[in-house]
Amino acid sequence: MSLNDQQPPWGRKKKPQTPEDLVAQLIKKIQDFFSDDKKTGSNEPPHPDQPRETRPANPLASIGKIIAIVALILIAQGVYSSFYKIAPSEVGVVLRLGKYASTKPSGLHFKIPYIDHLYKVDVEQIRKEEFGFRSRFPGQQPTFSRKGYDVESLMLTADKNVINVAWIVQYRVGDPYSFLFLVKDVRQAVRDISESVTRRIVGNMDFDYVLSNRDLLAASVKQELQIELNNLFGTSLPGIKIGTVQFQDINPPDKVKPAFNEVNEADQDMKRLVNEAQETYNRVIPKARGNAKKIVEEARGYAFTRVNESKGETQRFVDILKEYRLAPDVTRKRIYLETMSKVLPQVKDIYIIDRDQSGPVPFLNLGGAAGLPIQPQSK
Repeated sequence: MSLNDQQPPWGRKKKPQTPEDLVAQLIKKIQDFFSDDKKTGSNEPPHPDQPRETRPANPLASIGKIIAIVALILIAQGVYSSFYKIAPSEVGVVLRLGKYASTKPSGLHFKIPYIDHLYKVDVEQIRKEEFGFRSRFPGQQPTFSRKGYDVESLMLTADKNVINVAWIVQYRVGDPYSFLFLVKDVRQAVRDISESVTRRIVGNMDFDYVLSNRDLLAASVKQELQIELNNLFGTSLPGIKIGTVQFQDINPPDKVKPAFNEVNEADQDMKRLVNEAQETYNRVIPKARGNAKKIVEEARGYAFTRVNESKGETQRFVDILKEYRLAPDVTRKRIYLETMSKVLPQVKDIYIIDRDQSGPVPFLNLGGAAGLPIQPQSK
């Protein structure tokens, strides 16, 4: 049998399981110790007819007992609260006598009781503020309600049109000390500054630009919102870091939606007609310009060819004239031979007439279709 299984003959006492039980048993023992009805050394009960001795009450003794009890309770509570645990997503800010002392990471830590005061801040949680609508979670799928939030969402654009804007700002804690002590209501500050920045940016843009450029609008709001929050905290470590600014819905007010849809349809028709005209222009005009340029280039080529041929013929004639003047007979005979060499290949029928004969000389047509002789003809 082990030592843990051995029990004294009077039984095992029930040990306190929690600090609260320990404090309660301690208080009960103190009360029993300071009680006036102490047990005497004799275990015999007093006789019923025997008068009980009465002692005069001592008020100082009662006050001393109360002070001792309070002191013991304060000591027990101080020991219990000296150790604390910080979750993995949290950090602890410790104030010592009201002044910032340190920032503790996650884990188990110790603090001086009644002197140090601990504040836990969740720095990983993504906080969200909604403008122009509120999320509802009646079931598994979230729904959105915009009724009663027109004061937040209605804005005036630069071209004096009213627009309905709904957006979300997500942020988390940057510096825990700044988040806790530099701004009294951080959530309300984020809402007020976000609404002010968004109204200012939308008010400097036209209605159509706001409708078609929500990503650029969100980026501008995020940048200016972070700058304004940094100025609000006034430290190098701001208490808030903006994560995302997203515009959920940008529409005209419900009362002017029918008219806006008609204008939008007319604008779409106008853009469609302009695109069709531009498509026709891009198809016809470049083709006509190409044809015109082709004709012009062909005319220039023809003119260049004719001029060059004329110059060549002129130079050839001048050269032949020079040769003719030097040797007329030879040049004349050469010109005749060259001309005949060009003409004779194109002649189909050849007639040879002898000067001494009265009729044509028969000539065998070797180049004819059937090889028949050429029919003689009179001159």
